[in-house]
Amino acid sequence: MKLVNEFKAFAMRGNVVDMAVGIIIGGAFGKIVSSVVSDVIMPPIGLLLGGVKFTDLKIVLKDAILDPAGVVTTQAVTINYGNFIQVTVDFLIVAFAIFMMIKAMNSLKKKEEAAPEEAPAPPPPTKEEVLLSEIRDILKNK
Repeated sequence: MKLVNEFKAFAMRGNVVDMAVGIIIGGAFGKIVSSVVSDVIMPPIGLLLGGVKFTDLKIVLKDAILDPAGVVTTQAVTINYGNFIQVTVDFLIVAFAIFMMIKAMNSLKKKEEAAPEEAPAPPPPTKEEVLLSEIRDILKNK
């Protein structure tokens, strides 16, 4: 029972919950970036390079083995470097987006630190306080 309580205390800490939310949002963001790269960025680049689809780029080490009916019995052995290029571009875009987000947060933090709020000026003394101060000063002089 003690282990369950310790785990509950650990899991409900603010940092753990924040981290879980960040991981979930990061996963969704990663899917968006993957779609942008594979569906928006890479097709024009492939077109510029002669109509190449990056995920189809590969080096065949061993061809597929077909039976007499033309059915593949053993898959081809390939090095899929086009897929590696695609994933690398995905990573670079995610890394750049995170960099820009952290840079924006740091600039906001610097502005916050550079201009600390000044303490408000104390209000002017009331008539009663002025009179009491005068009475105090008179009593000190006697």
